[in-house]
Amino acid sequence: MLNKDFSFELIAQNDGARLGKINTPRGVIDTPAFMPVGTQGTVKGVFVDDIVKTKAQIILGNTYHLLLRPGIENLKKFNGLHKFMNWSGPILTDSGGYQIMSLSKLNKIDMEIGAIFKSHIDGKKIILSPEKSIQVQKAINSDILMVLDECPKLTKDKKVLSNAIHVSTEWAKRSKIEFGKNKKKALFGITQGGL
Repeated sequence: MLNKDFSFELIAQNDGARLGKINTPRGVIDTPAFMPVGTQGTVKGVFVDDIVKTKAQIILGNTYHLLLRPGIENLKKFNGLHKFMNWSGPILTDSGGYQIMSLSKLNKIDMEIGAIFKSHIDGKKIILSPEKSIQVQKAINSDILMVLDECPKLTKDKKVLSNAIHVSTEWAKRSKIEFGKNKKKALFGITQGGL
């Protein structure tokens, strides 16, 4: 029987390894878990039935890319990504933070506003604030939402890393406020690193 509320259960721990279960209203995720990437609502080259056969328990979607295609209005018609892609299990959506790094030539960061993108599709201006990222993930009907973060390119520059941690921390606070309280969903934080 599925758990009605979101929870985490620690099964075993040994040194740095941990075995657990994430309980969601849509299903249980044994951890550690393999998470197929369905960036735009599809795992490329694989049918959903085939994903089920792999026993994958969760799929990852991408907030930035889903915002652009198929778009939030289209996803709302399906009450989120699950029905859109015919997946009944849990979905985790990243925040768009990775695209801040991977599409760095197409955006600029303003700590007060968020990431200001020039769409890689049509050049339109897109503002992805911490609040907007959470709003989009809610419209996607994600089970696990991620806070918006600044993901810097690999560097040893402590000033760059320190600034990214500062921006990410402030954005995490704003993301948490926008998320609010929801016992059926979870908001996960992001730990920044560096070389």
